[in-house]
Amino acid sequence: MRVALRSGVNLPVNPPVSPMLAKLARQLPVSEGLVYEPKWDGFRCIVFRDGDQVELGSRNERPLTRYFPELEEPLRAQLPARCVLDGEIVIAGPSGLDFDALLQRIHPAESRVRMLAASTPASLVAFDLLALDQRDLRPAPFSERRHLLEQAMAEAEPPLHLTPATTDPEVARDWFDRFEGAGLDGVVAKRSDLPYREGERQMVKVKHERTADCVVAGFRWHKEGGTVGSLLLGLYDGEGNLHHVGVTASFTAARRRQLLEELAPYRMDSVSGHPWQSWAGEEGAGSTRMPGAPSRWSARRDLSWEPLRPDAVCEVAYDHLQGDRFRHGTTFRRWRPDRQPRSCTYDQLDAAVPAELAQVFGAASG
Repeated sequence: MRVALRSGVNLPVNPPVSPMLAKLARQLPVSEGLVYEPKWDGFRCIVFRDGDQVELGSRNERPLTRYFPELEEPLRAQLPARCVLDGEIVIAGPSGLDFDALLQRIHPAESRVRMLAASTPASLVAFDLLALDQRDLRPAPFSERRHLLEQAMAEAEPPLHLTPATTDPEVARDWFDRFEGAGLDGVVAKRSDLPYREGERQMVKVKHERTADCVVAGFRWHKEGGTVGSLLLGLYDGEGNLHHVGVTASFTAARRRQLLEELAPYRMDSVSGHPWQSWAGEEGAGSTRMPGAPSRWSARRDLSWEPLRPDAVCEVAYDHLQGDRFRHGTTFRRWRPDRQPRSCTYDQLDAAVPAELAQVFGAASG
């Protein structure tokens, strides 16, 4: 059952709010009146503050407050007494943003949440202001909302941050390249005259994209049954172990039927002898690296999978890695019958040069 965001506040903009979204582009748009920001890789969050009452809502309008208790007091202390802002909850690790640490927070046990809040505290990066005092700012142009946000965040200290912003496309290109190693997802462009349009893809996001050759070691059925829903991808490490690194999906109905025929020669009667055979049962229930692991966000989603002989190789496009697997779903490009499965190793991946996350937080003044 979906848990709705409770409404204990009385503001010009009350929960739930569906955040304004962005459509994907592969080239940075350049025109007059555009503002560029780094694209953060965390949990999108709408913050509601009404005096002592603070509520956090997710992109899907679900409550986030209980999962990030360490943010409540800084939000009370540093934000205007009555405001609604749009931002991203992130966790900064030794090598940049750590999305895995964020996923660990979605846990039913309050004791575990508070333990993680102390050991891996979260930060909030603000990038838009929806309401201030008695005023609904959604109809106002982004240039005005940004100005008011800068004033509201003028005295902000960690764990609260104001996202960098620039009107210079060359600075945006520099961010796109230089900050990737810190785990940022790309660059967002928005018009300075843009009102806040809930749930609409009015902004543009430019994300990194690369290709990799992966072993196809399994598949999941489509939710409607009878066709392929997604392919399970694997890469070999230096010791010859095949790791589950992600999936590729988003096929047309015709392509899903065709894939079932193409995979037929590789299907196995059981997982016996498969590199992931130990993941088929209860042993795999707690790990995010295993293809049958449960989802914290979609507990009822069927994540069962069908094993394939790990002999087929496909090329996929991806944006970036999170640890040792693909951060997002990949895009299927083509089969690679010319590649040997054992050649599909981590060594082929284009890893970003590490960057200090402090550079990102300090970019606003640069």
